[in-house]
Amino acid sequence: MIAATVWFVLGLVLLALGGDSIVRAASGLAQRFGASPFVAGLLLVAFGTSLPELVVNARAFVVGAEELALGNAVGSNIVNVGLTLGLAALAAPLLVRARLLSPLLVCLAAASALLILFGLDGVIARWEGAVLLLAFVALLVVLLRRAKLESEPVREAIAGYAMTRTGLFLNILRLLFAGVCLYFGARWIVQAAPVFGAGLGWSPLLVGLLPVAIGTALPEVAAAIAAARRGQGDMVLGHVIGSSLFNLLVVVGGMAALRPLALPGSFVKLELPAAIAFVLVLYPMLRGDLTISRREGAVLVVAFLGWIALELVLIRGG
Repeated sequence: MIAATVWFVLGLVLLALGGDSIVRAASGLAQRFGASPFVAGLLLVAFGTSLPELVVNARAFVVGAEELALGNAVGSNIVNVGLTLGLAALAAPLLVRARLLSPLLVCLAAASALLILFGLDGVIARWEGAVLLLAFVALLVVLLRRAKLESEPVREAIAGYAMTRTGLFLNILRLLFAGVCLYFGARWIVQAAPVFGAGLGWSPLLVGLLPVAIGTALPEVAAAIAAARRGQGDMVLGHVIGSSLFNLLVVVGGMAALRPLALPGSFVKLELPAAIAFVLVLYPMLRGDLTISRREGAVLVVAFLGWIALELVLIRGG
């Protein structure tokens, strides 16, 4: 148990290092080969922070730990809204200026509902996984088109996020370093998590939902708090929505497209509805003043803690 915990923590550290390095490498290489800082920044804000979770879930899927991967994918979405967004808003109220975030929030709720619909029979078929992947491609097209309508201050802020050194050799080194960190980080987490969970009497799904999802999100939480204090509410909400969409459409959709994905009994009845509930609660918060206040951030954090308590009570009752 102690050894598994140590390997788990070391894996999280490597994921954090690898995730930061691969984002910088991707931004530098994209701009090196002709992408504008705005386009590079837009994609990084929306999906860049999901790469560590993607690597962990891919590793779990390869070794046959689908429940762990499912728990991490959907648990990460709940963590994104309840913990990351909630703590960022507690640090400083989040003012949202980017107009494309509203339709993306609608897409996130729709993607969650679609996943529930696909999972009603207890399995996500390969064709349903392919539909989710195609939905992600369509989302990218819409995102890039609507981004052109953003105001100049928003465009400048997004472009500034992607600014980094574009030297080819430096970014290849960053990419190699990220690859090593992500590979071993994911490997150690996937190896240690079931042992860690077994010591607590938790199922692989619950391990993915709680320690893995929360652990892999901690670097994002720290980055979100720092961004909130700099007045970058668009960046914080963009990370949360984009990462959540990536988890549902690419991670879950990709796993199902490779082979039919069986869902645990509670997944469609509890975890996915909880993920939708956390998304829907953002609508009244953003309506009108387009700001998530400190009080609303506290509501999100309390709701997140309540969800954890519910999961632990249910596992003890089971």
